[in-house]
Amino acid sequence: MSQVKISGNASGTGVLTISAPNTNTNRSITIPDKAGEIAVGAGTIVQVVNATYNTQTSSTSTTYADTGLTASITPSSTSNKILVLFSQAGCHKSGGNTHGRLKLLRDSTDLYEVDNYYGWTNSTLNNGVATISGCYLDSPSSSSSVTYKTQFNNGDGAGTVYVQILSATSTITLMEVVA
Repeated sequence: MSQVKISGNASGTGVLTISAPNTNTNRSITIPDKAGEIAVGAGTIVQVVNATYNTQTSSTSTTYADTGLTASITPSSTSNKILVLFSQAGCHKSGGNTHGRLKLLRDSTDLYEVDNYYGWTNSTLNNGVATISGCYLDSPSSSSSVTYKTQFNNGDGAGTVYVQILSATSTITLMEVVA
């Protein structure tokens, strides 16, 4: 049977107190078998990655292309989830009866289409919609690095659609959540 050993720091004078809660139910705490690790419960955020991008990017094509906004994270467990929060700034269309489309991907897998008609005016009028934000709770089932990014296209291939117009700053935040 394993034993629990608590060793004091030779120069410390503090007292460590472990108290049992006022309950009639037995409880167990499982300590991870890794140096420096602590036990955490479901829903705990154990890692955060943030990235920004502010280079103006445009498209005249109906083919999806990267917006430049991307971030990678390596989950510590295959059962953990990744909460993706992003704000795609400077979304704009000009010079054609068209609209922009925006989607979120993990690696090369489409996760969801965030907005499929940004800037639409049913005319050739310019239209800036500023920022499109989204969040997505993903289950990548991986403990290897995964990359999240946004892509956009010109919905009708007329005129030009933009992201990060005038160097607006887009952001993406990835949070690993214990399952």
